[in-house]
Amino acid sequence: MKMPRYFAALAAFLSACTLVSAAQSQTEAAHPVVLHAARLLDVESGRIVKPGEVLVQGERLVEVGSRVAHPASAEVIDLGDTTLLPGLIDAHVHLFLHPGAEDLQTVEESVPQRTILATLAARADLMAGFTAERDMGTEGAGSADTAVRNAIDQGLVPGPRLRISGNAVDILGGHEDANHFNPAQHVLSNATYANNPAELVTAIREQLKEGADFIKIYETGPDTVRDGRFSTIYQYTEAELKTAVDEAARSGKRVAVHATGEPGTLYAAQAGVVSIDHANQLSDETMRIMREKQIFAVPTFTIFEYFSEHAQSPEQGARDRQMLDLHAIEFRKQLAAGVPMAVGSDVGPFPHGTQARELELMVKYGMTPIAALQADLLNGAKLLGWQGQIGELKPGYLADVIAVPGDPSEDITVLEKVSFVMKSGVVHRK
Repeated sequence: MKMPRYFAALAAFLSACTLVSAAQSQTEAAHPVVLHAARLLDVESGRIVKPGEVLVQGERLVEVGSRVAHPASAEVIDLGDTTLLPGLIDAHVHLFLHPGAEDLQTVEESVPQRTILATLAARADLMAGFTAERDMGTEGAGSADTAVRNAIDQGLVPGPRLRISGNAVDILGGHEDANHFNPAQHVLSNATYANNPAELVTAIREQLKEGADFIKIYETGPDTVRDGRFSTIYQYTEAELKTAVDEAARSGKRVAVHATGEPGTLYAAQAGVVSIDHANQLSDETMRIMREKQIFAVPTFTIFEYFSEHAQSPEQGARDRQMLDLHAIEFRKQLAAGVPMAVGSDVGPFPHGTQARELELMVKYGMTPIAALQADLLNGAKLLGWQGQIGELKPGYLADVIAVPGDPSEDITVLEKVSFVMKSGVVHRK
């Protein structure tokens, strides 16, 4: 008899719990650890240090350089011909999605089943070197990501440190509503309805009560390309988005938006959101505001590439490829205009643990490897609100350290070959 997919997932989940419990017992001893490698990346300067060493005590970095103290009680881990660098950051993930028909996942799979699969997705991302992530909506699973974040924080399951948004916010008939189903069936939206400022405030208060770290709002959709021109429908006015930004700020929280193009991207920038995710199209005025307010663009190239390569028809594949090509052209304009960039892949619809591809595409479309790494690590730490804690290898920072073969400042593709992962001083992959 075949075991249903979710029972198999549960078995793997319980096995992962055993592994993380063993890792936790290591960190409880809090013995000093020295990591040694051929190289170490100084993210801020973009310089490679040879050789590279870090001294870890408990969950923190104590010393970093070409040679650090080796206390008598220290465990020395020699990682050979690799480069040490901070754990990677993915600022746009969907732990509650996996490859396949997205709309059917959210209808056919129960929230408990999806939560189990989300813990496995979190583990896959961690093992790929992503030690911090921003979950951009559970796609209809409500505040279930609160439970996943808390379980990771409590050491019950392995995964990246998380900033979570719960269910995203959308209008009736908007981007994530069940628009392709028979309306008489009353299929639930994958987001929380908010159709006016009062409802936005109510939705935000509900999500914060349920544990959200930030608010995710769908500002545009659907997207079309006609005669080589990109266009999209906005969902909220600038005034409505400003209401949302102000309400979130009242509790010390921020708003991120799914916004692919004008005028929705302009409304989002004017309202003062923290990031504009996808950012396929930004006007000169929008880019000016983003540069001045330091609003991050998160391009998410990987999801566009994946859709173009896995389209249901050649015609759809051609449309998706055209969308990606236009996005790349706009990205180069954004770089030239000085728009701050962060790295987010939109992983979920494509396999978890493979999102290092995002940095490769950012390099392919105009960034240097060092600039892409700085966008990921320095800007990612700021976007997630953990600046001064993660994103660099410095004394006092959390001991989130990975190792890759070769030199990522010259060959960004080595990020696909992570061989060592430490998070908060606990070794998860060796």
